[in-house]
Amino acid sequence: MASLRLASRRLPNLSSASSRTYATRVSPPSSGLRTATYATLFTVSAGLFAVYYFDSRAAIHRYFLTPALRNALDAETGHRLAVRCIGAGLSPKDKHEDGSLLKTELWGIELSNPIGLAAGFDKDGEAIDGLFDLGFSWVEIGSVTPKPQPGNPSPRVFRLPEDSGLINRYGFPSLGHTALLSRLRARLPTFTSPDSDASNTPASLYPHKFLAINLGKNKTSPLESPEDFVTGVKAFAPYADALVVNVSSPNTPGLRLPETVATRGMQQKEVLENLLSSVTKARDEVSTTLTKAQKPKLLLKIAPDLTAQQIQDIADAVINAGGIDGVIVSNTTIARPASLRSSNKSEMGGLSGAPLLPLSLSAVRSLRPLLPASIPIIGCGGISSGSDALAFARAGASFVQVYTSFGYDGAGACRRIKDELDEVLRKEEGGKSWAEVVKKAVNELGLKEGETVKGKGKEIEGVGMLIEQAKELKGLLDSLGERMDKEDQEAVRLTEVGAAAVSVI
Repeated sequence: MASLRLASRRLPNLSSASSRTYATRVSPPSSGLRTATYATLFTVSAGLFAVYYFDSRAAIHRYFLTPALRNALDAETGHRLAVRCIGAGLSPKDKHEDGSLLKTELWGIELSNPIGLAAGFDKDGEAIDGLFDLGFSWVEIGSVTPKPQPGNPSPRVFRLPEDSGLINRYGFPSLGHTALLSRLRARLPTFTSPDSDASNTPASLYPHKFLAINLGKNKTSPLESPEDFVTGVKAFAPYADALVVNVSSPNTPGLRLPETVATRGMQQKEVLENLLSSVTKARDEVSTTLTKAQKPKLLLKIAPDLTAQQIQDIADAVINAGGIDGVIVSNTTIARPASLRSSNKSEMGGLSGAPLLPLSLSAVRSLRPLLPASIPIIGCGGISSGSDALAFARAGASFVQVYTSFGYDGAGACRRIKDELDEVLRKEEGGKSWAEVVKKAVNELGLKEGETVKGKGKEIEGVGMLIEQAKELKGLLDSLGERMDKEDQEAVRLTEVGAAAVSVI
């Protein structure tokens, strides 16, 4: 009996096995459903990725991905993630060719479009090629300082979504010259075709596009010394199409024009003239080993918070230096417009985005009459649409840069602005090109040859001189008016005396 029980234990449960076999045979419908679900999810995901990666015009960038990141991450973390993704090639590419209306020129060099990326996004040159792939014709990296420095403590970046603005007090965090030089050298091709003319290849490595490097100074450096900028010019001249001297950050003590004479800043006239002369000399010395095409342009970046006299002083310094090729107007503002609604509006730092646009545009309009056409102005500050860009062109800016709108709109911002600009050129300018609008504005508003303003032996017509002459003429007319009033009053008095004498007689 025991042996029977043991045998029964060893025998398989046929009914159980049969039920399992049956269950296995009838399970494919649920398994097939899972497979179909996974396939659908994969197809949808692949489609969304294709839209993301291959179509920079897609609304997914502006209305889905960027808002999701903005809600999930703080401003600085989101900024870092964006730089890493673009640097790793995970951002879309602008596959659409720029239209003929968008072509422009800077210093006789044709650029594919007038939209550039301002400094501050890619501080250490991590994402240069990815940014060019987004459609910008000018990518400006930095600010870079000679020695590494951490910048200001966090939190140091604050979104103002209700105002489409941003406040930052980064304070020039930088890995320093050595780290950036290493990255720039790594970009250079190891092999050059014998048929290519390497001497005419731009530093950007892309035809009709510029790579600019924004130069800053260390916080520990003497306030009025130009040495950090001179060092930057000598280090990066062979690797840049343009070098930008940044004397307008509000987050580095002593860099921006002072509010009082006691705290002198780099934009003060005599200090600025010394700085610009020093960097011009350094650029020219380094350029002796470069071809004419490789000689980088030198630009000055100024603040929007300047009086008319300060803007005049800057124009004089630029002209007197004799080698400054352009001016970027402007950096962030320390002003806080009354219209701001965001809870972050009281944070310390520089304000950028839509609230900056009126100030920056006003500064362009003030500076353009004080500079000759040979010194182009690059407009920067609050530009987020084709209409905004066109407003700067009409004010005499030859080119524009964006920053905050790129952060809010995401990877498709450049393409969208270019498309809008093409449309407004057709509708509002009767099909005129960007270059034609700029040329007309500069010819009408810019400094012309004729009357003289002395600037290192140059004879150029100066609107500043005309203003001074107008003031003098007004003074003369006022004096003449006062004298005539006195004479009239004296005549009336004499007439009254005469009348009184007659009545007595």
